[in-house]
Amino acid sequence: MTDADGNRPERPPSKRAASASKRGRAFVWQLLAFAVLLPVASLSIFRAVPAEWPTPVVQLLSFTPWMVIPAVVALALALLSRRVLVMAAAAVMLAAQLFWLWPPDAGRADAGGSSPGPAGSSVPLTAMSINSRFGKADAAEIVRLVRENGVGLLTVQEYTQALEDRLAAAGLGSLLPNKISSPTDDGAGSATYSKYAMQAVGLLPDTPFQIRTVRLQLQDAGHAATLEVTNVHALPPVGVRVGQWRSDLAALGELIGRTGPEGPGNRLLIGDFNATYDHAEFRRVLDGGPGGRKMVDVGTASGGRLIPTWPMEPTWPMEGIPLPGIAIDHLVTSPHIGNSGYAVHRVPGTDHAAVMATLSIPAAG
Repeated sequence: MTDADGNRPERPPSKRAASASKRGRAFVWQLLAFAVLLPVASLSIFRAVPAEWPTPVVQLLSFTPWMVIPAVVALALALLSRRVLVMAAAAVMLAAQLFWLWPPDAGRADAGGSSPGPAGSSVPLTAMSINSRFGKADAAEIVRLVRENGVGLLTVQEYTQALEDRLAAAGLGSLLPNKISSPTDDGAGSATYSKYAMQAVGLLPDTPFQIRTVRLQLQDAGHAATLEVTNVHALPPVGVRVGQWRSDLAALGELIGRTGPEGPGNRLLIGDFNATYDHAEFRRVLDGGPGGRKMVDVGTASGGRLIPTWPMEPTWPMEGIPLPGIAIDHLVTSPHIGNSGYAVHRVPGTDHAAVMATLSIPAAG
């Protein structure tokens, strides 16, 4: 059959051809969904099983929070494929990422706190920590943050004599007159500055970096409180040093488990843990709270899992390689210590951000 010009009109595509084309597109979407799901599922297995994984897995686990992005992409591709099995797999993977991103079992401070003193009485303390990257952090910026945020406690890791001199010249001593420091040039040095009187309690043994505990005597509005502060700097899990990293974190867990004659007291672990909430080794530290209760990771409890503290600028061995940031600097408190105002601040000169929060320390009787 031809038209008036003698041309044979084109036939519309058959239903069979259209169906084949539709199946082909669905198959492509399905392949793409599985391609995106594979790394998400692989890392999820490592996250779900609390084993002593080798170094590459330990490092990859740090980036678990960011897996929510490919999980969302995989679900979108699965919906386009309209394959029930693929959609179910993608939904399960996304649910797992969301569960880990906002974990319901994350420690929370007690409502109103608990204290041996008068009901509801507490002493506020704004605490801040910064890994100074071998003392290269901008001292003037550190002092500005202390001054403008009313910081009463500052801990510094990778502390050097040069940084101590610059902090003194910038006026830190007038804001935080009490100091316990031990500067070194190899990254092991540390310092604790305080508005309040404090005394050294001891060093955690068998750690390459200094992990020192001090005891603060806090005073505010007629209330007094005692707080034991541990300035944390765990070894990074790089190469064969992953074993020492595990040992450092295990030692912190043992420290939390010790109680004195007056009970567990008020405790703060603050600094560079070189670990995220997605590492089972870090979660074991949190699990060692008084009475079998969880310690509080203030950043996680505040919903800050996607607020990175490292790397703030290119650093070895990732020079020139952009990476999503991760949260390895933490404030960890006893469950009866309240918290508010968790924040992360960039400081020039260092690859770590400063972490800060205001704590409510239960007053003594």
